[in-house]
Amino acid sequence: MDTSHTWVAIVDDEAAIRRALLRLMRAAGVPARAFASGAELLAVLPASRPCCALLDLHMPAMSGLDLQARLAALAPATGVILMSGHPTPAQQAGASRRPPLACLLKPVDERALLDAIAAACPTLAP
Repeated sequence: MDTSHTWVAIVDDEAAIRRALLRLMRAAGVPARAFASGAELLAVLPASRPCCALLDLHMPAMSGLDLQARLAALAPATGVILMSGHPTPAQQAGASRRPPLACLLKPVDERALLDAIAAACPTLAP
């Protein structure tokens, strides 16, 4: 079965954040998969591509901005929503070169997140 573009990817190195976002997605009826790193998400491409990816800016090995650039090359139709507990001006400037659908501050406002997902994935709109 082709599952391309029928799910949302959550990429955050903090397990508690991944669990909380998965619970929110489940409650909203949005299919989602969680990954502890950008490498984990990239490993499922191109066999399955999310309609959008929620990316933590601050991750070891591959930052959210680095992963955003890789997704732009490998899965250009995948929308990106960036999340951070404390974005820096340099990161915000880097994101503006390839604008994400949204830049959300942690703790993420649930309604803002679900609205951003609905914009990226109209067929999954909660």
